[in-house]
Amino acid sequence: MEDLKTIGIVGAGLMGHALAQMFSLKGYTVNLFDRDQEILDQVPKRVHGNLKVFIELGLVNELEAETCVNNIALCRDIKDTYSSEDCIIIEAVSENLDVKKSIFAKLEEITSPETILTSNTSAISITEISRDLKFRERVVGTHFWNPPHIVPCVEVIRGEFTSQKTFQTVVAFLKKAGKEPVSVLKDVPGFLGNRMQHALWREAISLVEKGIATAEDIDRVVKFSFGLRLAFIGPLETADLAGLDLTLNVQRDLFPELENSTKPSEILTGMVERGETGVRTGRGFYEWSREKINGRISQRDRVLLKILKEVS
Repeated sequence: MEDLKTIGIVGAGLMGHALAQMFSLKGYTVNLFDRDQEILDQVPKRVHGNLKVFIELGLVNELEAETCVNNIALCRDIKDTYSSEDCIIIEAVSENLDVKKSIFAKLEEITSPETILTSNTSAISITEISRDLKFRERVVGTHFWNPPHIVPCVEVIRGEFTSQKTFQTVVAFLKKAGKEPVSVLKDVPGFLGNRMQHALWREAISLVEKGIATAEDIDRVVKFSFGLRLAFIGPLETADLAGLDLTLNVQRDLFPELENSTKPSEILTGMVERGETGVRTGRGFYEWSREKINGRISQRDRVLLKILKEVS
């Protein structure tokens, strides 16, 4: 991996195009494939759009941005994602086990047995993705967080069949690429981040469902209280600072009152059944116009980059 220069990416959608941008900015040549030609053709425009805030904040200049786009090769055939043995391939398609398994079966056909294959899944078992492969020891999970060209964390998930060499190599590679790899030593559903994130979401949705607060006020209490400190101090550090005796006493009183359903809430199920799925349909817990969506994403990226500049 010391001489690794090329990244193959399968899937050019929400995550794939941004992964291509991230690695290209670090000087890697990127081979990006998507079976949907329209999605593939949109990549240069989307990357240029992502880079605007980087240019505004002085993180890259116009020449670096243009070089970044030019270093991304758009591939019409999945075979073109693999260029040599010094190549790592990242799968970044939709969250569907059967689709992912079929892609990895194809990648096994076109790559050398030593080529590391990773999945950007946010919840699907790496063990199940690789179970039917011949060289399954070279498969590992790399869960990048959205937006991946900004958020440093990558959860590196060791599946049942993942070799220690593969695992360590990917962790070292991601560090070299400027990311913050986190080792997930057991292949559990949701890994680390999504388990904690969805525990929060379950409680937040429950509070709306029970009429305890509006969606707006629930989001405000997160953004303007404990959410502010999460960028530089984690929950277990906070527990230590507060005192574990206090934490224990609070949990004894609070845990019986928290939402503990093992099924999604009725309000969430009903919204999805009505087609109120969020920004894609213009309505979820909030109303979303195209202008509001673009403005919120731009603001998100700008704030995240400023936070990273302060805490790094």
